[in-house]
Amino acid sequence: MAKHILVVEDDLDIGRLLNMHLTDLAYAVDIARTGKDGLQSVRSKIYDLIILDVMLPGIDGLEICRQIRSLSTYTPILMLTAKSSELDRVLGLEVGADDYVTKPFSVRELLARIKALFRRSEAFSDKTQDLQKIIRGDRLYIDIEKRKVVVRGDPVDLTAKEFDLLLQFALHPGRVYTRSQLLDAVWGYGHDGYEHTVNSHINRLRSKIEKDSANPEFILTVWGVGYKFCELGTSGLGN
Repeated sequence: MAKHILVVEDDLDIGRLLNMHLTDLAYAVDIARTGKDGLQSVRSKIYDLIILDVMLPGIDGLEICRQIRSLSTYTPILMLTAKSSELDRVLGLEVGADDYVTKPFSVRELLARIKALFRRSEAFSDKTQDLQKIIRGDRLYIDIEKRKVVVRGDPVDLTAKEFDLLLQFALHPGRVYTRSQLLDAVWGYGHDGYEHTVNSHINRLRSKIEKDSANPEFILTVWGVGYKFCELGTSGLGN
């Protein structure tokens, strides 16, 4: 089946350009020209990818990204922005974007980024299909398929990236990760230099799963290197 892509872009010429090149590659494309229309489309259909402009009339792209990431289903998001400062790029990653391209952009580069996001999504799906679907420890329960997390008997509400980060750790207990390795594993390529994005996500994740985030039990700091996940107390991977 053709991949279904939603483009949220208020510039008519850019929308037409993207529609032409994406349909040439046999993708099915919907175009929304406002943030409100984009959110309505996301809530009424399932997409394989969302291309999201930051500067939109009404609701801006960062707020749209936040709202999409609050939904139960996960869809890769590639942000388009005319802004090129480090702060703007970091904000896009912080609210849950998977990648970004700054305007003016090369169509060839944009298409390469889209294909890379699809490869990452498919590789992650294949990897989790080969695993048992439940990670269970003394204090932690993760249902990979349902993206459900329970800590000490209480359900925990995580954003999509927080869940992906926790899962990356929990699938490899005891392994020490540098921040750049976590960026590559969870956010994908092209984000070198944004290790503080990892720090802020780990801080938020700790605030949700640790009894005392200053003295964590799950996500441990390895000073001078990065982070590692504790060894699970009982069954680890199981049904």
